[in-house]
Amino acid sequence: MKIGIANDHAGVALKKEVVEHLEMQGHEVINFGTDTLDSVNYPDYGKKVGQAIVSNEIDLGILICGTGLGISIAANKVKGVRAACVSEATSAHLAREHNHCQIIAFGARIVAGELAKDIVDSFINAKPMEGRHTQRVALIGQIEEETSFELDSVSCGIE
Repeated sequence: MKIGIANDHAGVALKKEVVEHLEMQGHEVINFGTDTLDSVNYPDYGKKVGQAIVSNEIDLGILICGTGLGISIAANKVKGVRAACVSEATSAHLAREHNHCQIIAFGARIVAGELAKDIVDSFINAKPMEGRHTQRVALIGQIEEETSFELDSVSCGIE
């Protein structure tokens, strides 16, 4: 499986552990993240993995920042992406199985190495379920279509 991984400066060390774990399992890992501790902007990295998902460059994505929250929000702004921020293996599994998520995110300040590997394994080994779950994911897509707009046409209240 081809897996994209990205991180900001907070996730450098944890990313290295996760990449090594994935490669030992035979997965091809594409690194979209930073490899230095210099401060960077997590939205840039969430966007890169999101775009790689929708362009079919990768099969699944993994995102790591301090909490996993910001980078997952950024990835979810890419049309067609479903990214879930998780901190344990059950949510990771169900994100893939029930919500057909293509990306998981977690925080290097929240999740340690062995737990991160368990989370990744649960996510990768889960298979999207059909039936009512497919219908619900389609409803999410409808919401995305209904609420799409150009940011330039909306006042954000920022002066």
